[in-house]
Amino acid sequence: MNNLIKNKITISLITFSMILLGCQEDDFTVGDIIVPSNVAISAEIVGVDTTNPNGDGTGTVHFTATANDAITYQYNFGDNTDVVVAPSGDVTHRFSITGLNTYSVTVVASGTGGISSTTSINIDVFSSFEDQEAKDFLTGGTGLSKTWYWAADKPGNIGLGPNTVQSGGEHTWSQWFTSDAWHSDKLCMYDAEFVFSQSGDGDLTFEQLTDIAYTPGDYAGSIGVDGEACHGLDVAPSLDGVKNVSFSPSSSIATIDGEYRGTTMTFSDGGFMSWYVGSSKLEIIEITNSTLFVRIEEGPRAWYCKYQTDDPND
Repeated sequence: MNNLIKNKITISLITFSMILLGCQEDDFTVGDIIVPSNVAISAEIVGVDTTNPNGDGTGTVHFTATANDAITYQYNFGDNTDVVVAPSGDVTHRFSITGLNTYSVTVVASGTGGISSTTSINIDVFSSFEDQEAKDFLTGGTGLSKTWYWAADKPGNIGLGPNTVQSGGEHTWSQWFTSDAWHSDKLCMYDAEFVFSQSGDGDLTFEQLTDIAYTPGDYAGSIGVDGEACHGLDVAPSLDGVKNVSFSPSSSIATIDGEYRGTTMTFSDGGFMSWYVGSSKLEIIEITNSTLFVRIEEGPRAWYCKYQTDDPND
């Protein structure tokens, strides 16, 4: 190799090293790290007066978070809903669990450099939401019970679509997949039976009589079990036992855009209706005396499930 080529190689290596060193120096420049201080939360419950000290029953609360040297805030409302980012510190939230409930609301104030400070408050909120018609459809009425089954003999007993807002409204229906009747890879779940009961006081309970939990592929992978298959108590122990059922107003964009019923039912203790995707919340699309059509959120996906009171196996 002649000296001219050697010199060119040496110069190129030196130039590359200088560029790399300059990039490394830029990467480590993050600015001043400032810890937010004096973090505080204030809450205004809608409809509070001398007669309604915990609100007017809508469950709506306006929150304001403040702090020195904060650039954004995150709220955890303590009711199993998603964390909300509020750069201004102002946010409105609807607590939808029926009755008078105490919630621990936590705010994380973030400053420059990603450092944060946290504070929490407890708040008592009253929600009076009720859907007696849905209760009666599910159970047959006060003091009665009713058994439900998969609508296995109907097309669309399972569907899948996006859970994010789509311009064409695809987030309100099963755009990605709609099952056939007696869909071949779901036959194992069609023997499931579900009982809803209503006490004389109007309290609702649910029990799945068969230990069948169907796990679709993506969710099954996240918990390390076989997908597109049925499992039992070893995988889904929350199949077992009687669950309490509560109703709350649906506030999702899918309910609004799809003009759903506006009611969500939630099972206690991790209960679900055979379709196992880690959610106990079923957003009611339609319900009658003999049919139930619900939507279940699973991250970026939304599942659509149909049930009926006629046993398809007869």
